[in-house]
Amino acid sequence: MSTMKLKIRHTTHYAFTQPVVHALQRLRLTPKETQGQRIIEWNMTFDNAHAELQYDDQHFNHVTLIGLEPGAHEVTVTCDGVVETDDNAGVIGRHSGHLPLWSFLRQTPLTRPGAKLRGLLRDVPEQASAAPLDFLHSLSGMIRERVVYETGRTHSGTTAEEAVGHGAGVCQDHAHIFIAAARVNGIPARYVSGYLMMDDRIHQEATHAWAEAHVEGLGWVGFDVSNGISPDPRYVRVATGSDYRDAAPVTGISFGGAADEVLTVGVAVESQPTNRQSQSQNQSQS
Repeated sequence: MSTMKLKIRHTTHYAFTQPVVHALQRLRLTPKETQGQRIIEWNMTFDNAHAELQYDDQHFNHVTLIGLEPGAHEVTVTCDGVVETDDNAGVIGRHSGHLPLWSFLRQTPLTRPGAKLRGLLRDVPEQASAAPLDFLHSLSGMIRERVVYETGRTHSGTTAEEAVGHGAGVCQDHAHIFIAAARVNGIPARYVSGYLMMDDRIHQEATHAWAEAHVEGLGWVGFDVSNGISPDPRYVRVATGSDYRDAAPVTGISFGGAADEVLTVGVAVESQPTNRQSQSQNQSQS
């Protein structure tokens, strides 16, 4: 089995034009420890903020609630650590968590299908009733063909139906369209936020998003529509949910200066030698 060890550094910086009076931020920035993924080390530090409490939500996402220091003009949240991942061909396995499987059949405001999405769905060559896995792969390919990856056309509140209408979107939009279409065909589906190590760079543009569908006999299976593949060891799962709102890395509420904030995000992901690779190197040098 192929294994990778990924070193991650994720910095979120807020600059406020007015001092903050009061603010709380909900952070979903701690990777999951699930089948095929292990946290070797993970640290979270704050400048001009402090941790209020930590808990696991209904999706088994680890959540840290932080309070911003009154009067702060800028706040920085820094996460860094190492996560080891296995290559399971995108298969996560059996369902677990506080929510029943059928809850992932429920459409949300971000995934609710309209005429445009249903039209795209009718053009998918394979249908779910015949072979769900074949249908899901065909669906992923159809979305990638009809909704090209393009930044600046959509935003965090764009719905799946709107993204199909634009004919363009980013990974969040691709995931929402896939989830909506799977649910229409009676297949439970969910949203995933996390990290992806791109082969040609260390510094990434942002965090990544993809979808998972529950397939009989396999359990949860991942589909990265934007890249046309199922997740491999370069992917780190951080949070899951019914849509982006359940799995967003940072959400919150603030008063005083929050309307005039500048957000800067930096993400770096790079491969580290695994124990097996280190032993091989040592043997070749001896």
